Amino acid sequence: MVVMIAVTLVPTLRSLIEQRNQTTALQETVQSQRADVVSLERQAALWKDPAYIELQARQRLKFVRVGDRAYSVIDAQRPKDDGTSDPRPVVAAPMANDSSPWYGKLWQSIQIADRPTAGVPRTR
Repeated sequence: MVVMIAVTLVPTLRSLIEQRNQTTALQETVQSQRADVVSLERQAALWKDPAYIELQARQRLKFVRVGDRAYSVIDAQRPKDDGTSDPRPVVAAPMANDSSPWYGKLWQSIQIADRPTAGVPRTR
């Protein structure tokens, strides 16, 4: 009799425990999603303010008003030039032949594009 009761109750209790664990996990997911919704609603409210939109346009898109001056630092972490490097840019490929017709120049540029280091001298 005890074995019969155990056989019927154990699977039922196991499924009950699994369902409670799933319910707890789903409740945590709902709480997390509610927090996300609150955060997104705050952001949506900010985007309704014209001053916030202007601030974002200035920061993200580098927009300026007429008469304003904008300065952009391009490479703040650039190492100091010690004079040993060549200031001229390195050409990665030779130019196409100027005496060719336009379709010849096009074909030459395609061939040159397949060899990006064609005009660069190799240094070891």
